[in-house]
Amino acid sequence: MIEDRLTTVAEAPPAASASTTMRVRKRNGNLEPVDVNKIVNAVARAAEGLLGVDPLTVSTRTIAALADGATTRELDQLSIRTAAGLIVEEPNYSKLAARMLATYIDKEVRNQNIPWFSEAMETGCRLGLIGDETAEFVRAHSPALNAAIDSGRDRNFEFFGLRTVYDRYLLRHPDTRLVIETPQYFMLRVACGLSKNPDEAVAFYDLISSLAYLPSSPTLFNSGTMHPQMSSCYLLDSPEDSLEGIYQRYTDIARLSKYAGGIGVGWHRVRSKGSLIRGTNGLSNGIVPWLKTLDSSVAAVNQGGRRKGAACVYLETWHADVEQFLELRDNTGDHARRTHNINLANWVPDLFMERVELDWQWSLFDPKKVPELTDTYGEEFRAIYEQAEADGRFEAQVPARQLYTRMMRTLAETGNGWMTFKDAANAKCNQTGPGPEGDANSRDRVVHLSNLCTEIIEVTSADETAVCNLGSVNLGAFVQPATTSNSSAPMHFDFARLGEVVRLVVGFLDRVIDINYYPTDESGASNRRWRPVGLGLMGLQDVFFKLGLAFDSAEARNLSRRISEEIYFNALWASTELAEANGSHPGFADTRAAAGELQFDLWSTEPSDPDRWGPLRERIAEHGLRNSLLIAIAPTATIAAIAGCYECIEPQVSNLFKRETLSGEFMQVNRYLVAELKARGLWDDKM
Repeated sequence: MIEDRLTTVAEAPPAASASTTMRVRKRNGNLEPVDVNKIVNAVARAAEGLLGVDPLTVSTRTIAALADGATTRELDQLSIRTAAGLIVEEPNYSKLAARMLATYIDKEVRNQNIPWFSEAMETGCRLGLIGDETAEFVRAHSPALNAAIDSGRDRNFEFFGLRTVYDRYLLRHPDTRLVIETPQYFMLRVACGLSKNPDEAVAFYDLISSLAYLPSSPTLFNSGTMHPQMSSCYLLDSPEDSLEGIYQRYTDIARLSKYAGGIGVGWHRVRSKGSLIRGTNGLSNGIVPWLKTLDSSVAAVNQGGRRKGAACVYLETWHADVEQFLELRDNTGDHARRTHNINLANWVPDLFMERVELDWQWSLFDPKKVPELTDTYGEEFRAIYEQAEADGRFEAQVPARQLYTRMMRTLAETGNGWMTFKDAANAKCNQTGPGPEGDANSRDRVVHLSNLCTEIIEVTSADETAVCNLGSVNLGAFVQPATTSNSSAPMHFDFARLGEVVRLVVGFLDRVIDINYYPTDESGASNRRWRPVGLGLMGLQDVFFKLGLAFDSAEARNLSRRISEEIYFNALWASTELAEANGSHPGFADTRAAAGELQFDLWSTEPSDPDRWGPLRERIAEHGLRNSLLIAIAPTATIAAIAGCYECIEPQVSNLFKRETLSGEFMQVNRYLVAELKARGLWDDKM
């Protein structure tokens, strides 16, 4: 049927006339007439097997918008944009646009005489992009690695995901800015950067190219490169209250952000406005001017142009500048006292929430006068706070509910001023365990903040910048057709496969710690001591859509709980195997796990099958754990786009919305809804 329509178009006098007047410029600079059939056939090849997609529509709209004398490269770009513009009419146009983009990328790479993966890595090495170790690994195993490439897996991508990969993840020639690797070369490069042998590399490549699991963006950016900084999160303790301490913290943040690390930083120790500076006998301007400078620094270090620098500043609720802190993201007021790049988070003690509930006064302190408040929590914090209050050492007092109302208004109006809870974080963090009997260093193990996206809880100090390496499984990839005809449902969730994948990827996340490039000594020291990894998940909404479950139904909640339990169990088991082979992490004796407490114990909940956990507890007691942190549900904003699934554990935002990113604006449509409407015969032009 398509062939008949193409013949009709080719024979029609208007199209033939247009083809004689419209010209395109070839790579050699020569002009030649536009070949309508060639364009239509190229689109038709890409559309093979895609229901609801009309290659003729894409082709005719492309030709109608084409400027005379456009290059063939511009023609290809126009065809891709035209297909992408039809996504709201039919979601399969996303697949079509992605396939056309994959062909465009492949042509861009091959036109630079890069026909193989090994040649791409050799080119990257010559250009100073690929690390020597990875280059040697590829040279030694090039036949097996080249044979592993499966370009057909480009068809797994949706357009938004592949466009994101093309714009931000593929390595580019420093001068021409052309990409030197295809999407599949890129994924195998990531795998090679984390593997000890070719079998491992191919197995990991097979996993990530299936989009069932993806490492975090820093790993995708930097694995196998000259600077393999693959950690996602850095948590820096508050600078000491000195000029040298504050400017050193600026430097640390810039160096960590340069290689794509997201920053969380406390500002609890910096004195408040009006505090006496004894060295000059002057008065402090407080934290706002310092944070204004930090704001500019974060904007300036834009992570190599791939994404904006990002940082979140945490402040304790008792700090005397907390009200000015809450105004930093306001759109009105003195611009000199506003920040537009850093995010804000409140570090809230339970005592404050108790006073909100009781409608009592809340005292605000200068950290220079009561420095102990920063490094204590729980009952010890309460005793110090109440004693300082009784001594009259506060700078001001405000009704607790008034301050809480201001916090809520800031959160509602700006999306900033996140509520993070100090006592709960310290009580539940694995790294704040009791330690060996008589441990004199337990006071040094305090959680002072969370990270940029608030999924990481780790201890920090002047000597340790906490780090975490992230990756997420795509849960939608584990929904499979029922294996027996007796099944009451056509689809089921493959828990066995999920467990296998979790055990595999924990090993790769752990390996990042040993081969990672650390921009600061403090980050390296912390990561080697605690060896934290953060395995997360994405696509939970996809699972519910595929299985026909309402997001808030009892069935969905039970399934979500079981999925989370399966991930945690297998991550712990994998960590015990790593500990058995390589030793537990150096800080294991100080953890709650060493004292026999797992996360569900700390929350007073029971796993679904308690007997299953007995052998695991025995393994932990015998071998320890290789990693102090294992699970972290990151937002997955970008890697979920690459995988073509919904973000982390979030429900859908809307059935139709526009997403704005550094790669442009993209219309997103709920393809599951469209499929259901089609099945019911309700999908038409009006719908």
